[in-house]
Amino acid sequence: MAPAAPRVFLARHGETDDNGPPLRFQGWRDTPLNDTGRAQARELAGRVADMGIASLFTSDLSRALETAEIIGAGVGLEPQVDPRLREANRGRWEGRLFEEVAAAEPEDYAAWLRAGAGWRFPGGESLQEQSDRVCACVEEIRHGAEHPALAVCHGGSIRVMLCRADADGLDAFHRFQVPNVVVVNV
Repeated sequence: MAPAAPRVFLARHGETDDNGPPLRFQGWRDTPLNDTGRAQARELAGRVADMGIASLFTSDLSRALETAEIIGAGVGLEPQVDPRLREANRGRWEGRLFEEVAAAEPEDYAAWLRAGAGWRFPGGESLQEQSDRVCACVEEIRHGAEHPALAVCHGGSIRVMLCRADADGLDAFHRFQVPNVVVVNV
């Protein structure tokens, strides 16, 4: 009988003030969890408690790290920090409202809504670069960690991993909805 395939789960961090209306581009901006996000992280810890998580990883950004620390306290694991799990570097858009960018840079914003492998945030990272670094991290977790493993990261990081399994690749980026504290098996 063949051994079971390694199970790696990705979870999005809890809510920050930038996640609620009006939405802001966060990227590498280090926004902390708000009170709702902390409550969501505690709820997530309860949901994953029965999954038998054997290893826990997290982005180094505080919103993911705090979420992972709350989960870790609930499941008895210390999160291992890996900056490759970060959100995309959103360049000059970081900290700006979506509606502000749409009004000030309508052509670039429209291109963002189409995304794809060639998309690059102005002054920041491309989706392909984000995909490559997140995938490299997940592959290391898949082949070197105890399983099941959970990695706490960001909406864009989860989306680029979901795109890897989609026939349209990174062109499918905006088709995926990734709410706070969702858990997906990759």
